[in-house]
Amino acid sequence: MEQLRGLILSGGKGTRLRPITHTSAKQLVPVANKPVLFYGIEAMAAAGIKEIGIIIAPETGDEIKATAGDGSQFGVEITYILQDEPLGLAHAVLTAEPFLRDAPFVMYLGDNLLQGGIAELVDRFRANEPEALILLTPVPDPENYGVAELNGSNTVKRLVEKPKEPATDLALVGVYMFTPQIHDAARAIEPSPRGELEITDAIQHLVDQGRRVEPHIVTGWWKDTGRLEDMLEANRLILENVEQRIDGELDIESNVEGRVIVEAGARLIRSRVRGPAIIGAGTTLTDCYIGPYTAIAEGCAIERAEVEHSILLAGSSVCGLDGRMESSLLGRNVAIRRDDRQPRAYRFMVGDNSEIGIL
Repeated sequence: MEQLRGLILSGGKGTRLRPITHTSAKQLVPVANKPVLFYGIEAMAAAGIKEIGIIIAPETGDEIKATAGDGSQFGVEITYILQDEPLGLAHAVLTAEPFLRDAPFVMYLGDNLLQGGIAELVDRFRANEPEALILLTPVPDPENYGVAELNGSNTVKRLVEKPKEPATDLALVGVYMFTPQIHDAARAIEPSPRGELEITDAIQHLVDQGRRVEPHIVTGWWKDTGRLEDMLEANRLILENVEQRIDGELDIESNVEGRVIVEAGARLIRSRVRGPAIIGAGTTLTDCYIGPYTAIAEGCAIERAEVEHSILLAGSSVCGLDGRMESSLLGRNVAIRRDDRQPRAYRFMVGDNSEIGIL
């Protein structure tokens, strides 16, 4: 089998993460202070894939280009491919056909995270040479996913997109490996009732044509980071594997416990951080407590507050909270503060589709 190429899908509107995604691509929301998209690029680079195409949307393409660049920071070459409308994953494959040409390829959804990378799976794809290798994992709500039925454990029998009555609990994970036959399959199918060319239908076409589609059951964790709860869980899972590194400054009254990263330029003043956690460059913590599973990006300011199990994007600030802020996601340059003056009242400026919980 010839050299594989990579295809990462980084379009989509990210409606489930609004209002964060009103102003930023969902694939650039950070997990453990690194854009989700970068994990997919790094996984491909680690598997020996050197040429990667990234599908972008008109609304967010420029931001993704500016952040990921030409790929040199990852040791790969990135080509950007514009998909004018989000008309389905199989449509994205057809859009990328001029880039992919006749090469086999790995397709990776840019907002997904997969434990352990894809190097072993690429090796298996090369060795077994199926027309497609799909990743599956048991889920409690298969009706929300593409669902697979298997012939034993070796081949795929049937695929259905978001079935009302799922035959199994095996959902497609957002990582696929294909030969060029998938292009003809994508051309052979019709749009689904929701108006999209579904990749499940294209893979089913391969099955119907007698082509071998091989399943792989994921044993580690996989996360689709499209919702707040999934972002926080992915952040927790990634932080579980960090090692302590203190490059910033701690005054004599500050301390860190466990697996904590304090980036260069960050300052802790009379503060305590309990890991796993990461504190970004240029962030200042003053008279505060940062609890486990918290990722604070660069240039933030936390003062007289407690924060735990949360993600704070660049430039955010939290000041003077009576209780603990937890299980939260703050966008860029968000300010949360409490004024000690009387009478006390709540004052908010909140964007569309936001959610505020006061407990």
